[in-house]
Amino acid sequence: MTYSWTDFQAAEPDFAAAVQQRFEKHTHHILATLRKDGSPRVSGLEVNFRFGELWLGMMPNSRKALDLLCDPRLAIHANPGADASMEDGDVKITGRAVEVADPATKDRFQSDDGEPLPFHLFRVELTEAVRTAVDGDELVLQTWRPGQALRTIRRGNDASPARTVQG
Repeated sequence: MTYSWTDFQAAEPDFAAAVQQRFEKHTHHILATLRKDGSPRVSGLEVNFRFGELWLGMMPNSRKALDLLCDPRLAIHANPGADASMEDGDVKITGRAVEVADPATKDRFQSDDGEPLPFHLFRVELTEAVRTAVDGDELVLQTWRPGQALRTIRRGNDASPARTVQG
């Protein structure tokens, strides 16, 4: 099961806002795709939150775009920042890339008044969003999947077992 970004926002508005804020904090992130032979490929990319969706734009026939055209599964890891402090937590999403070839939609993404440039445009359908952060002496892992409630696991730095908190 996959969800659009709008579906995610409707299901878990606070968590979706925290994930989006973390991605918007930096421009460049890491995309993981699968090559034709099934081996992984990691590439840098920018993400865009527009029109209620999460979008990926790529140069024509780039390796990452060709990977997604063959196998749409992906993972995107938010940039931890220059100091790697991950002040707002560590955020990752997984999902599927759906290519959008509609000229009107692609025209909305052109950022200048010059000739439109060719590019691949993908809309991301989410299968999971994960945020890992530190709260005091606890590691907090939040996981959301379509059709499920947000799951939160808190682990202390002592020997006590992890606690799972729904919502």
